Amino acid sequence: MASSLGLRRKAKGLGLAIALIAFCSAANSAYAAPASMVIGGSTSQPIGHYDFCKIHAAECSIRSPDSEPEQMTGKLLREISAVNLSVNTRVKPMSDMDNYGKEEWWAYPDNGFGDCEDYALEKRRELTSLGIAIANLVMTVVRKPDGEGHAVLTVRTDKGDFILDNLVDKVRLWNQTPYRYLKRQASDDTGHWVSILAGEEKLVSAVK
Repeated sequence: MASSLGLRRKAKGLGLAIALIAFCSAANSAYAAPASMVIGGSTSQPIGHYDFCKIHAAECSIRSPDSEPEQMTGKLLREISAVNLSVNTRVKPMSDMDNYGKEEWWAYPDNGFGDCEDYALEKRRELTSLGIAIANLVMTVVRKPDGEGHAVLTVRTDKGDFILDNLVDKVRLWNQTPYRYLKRQASDDTGHWVSILAGEEKLVSAVK
């Protein structure tokens, strides 16, 4: 009898432990950032992009109202990974002040030098030439853990938003990076910028 009672208590305790694990897992998932960013409303255009658009007006007036994310395949992953590594290797880091004599100047790194947004612009140009829709290649502004602003390129896919970063050669999902995401180009209008709601501190802290 005592043995039977002990077994029932153990089974009850095991069931409670499993229930607690399931509850904790569900609670954690509620705070985990999704594979695709949650986009908010219109927000300010970065001054560097504003100046870039004055020079490259055609690139900032592309409308894609019915755009669908790219289908993530092994081929696409290889392409974006190769472009990320190639540009990171070819372009040498240099501040806008040293390169152009001014702050926040977005440009293609045709002279072989650039800072974060220049790397991202070049990757966007090269991936566009490979046939990836411009609507799925969006410039994105983030904040690094040290508080410094940073720019990366986001590739929109049906498996989530992948980040091409000049500081990291490996392509990663946005929720696998340590950044706080602030805003990005709208997928339906290259001259329009939108906020990133999933950049809120509660969600980003889940991936640090």
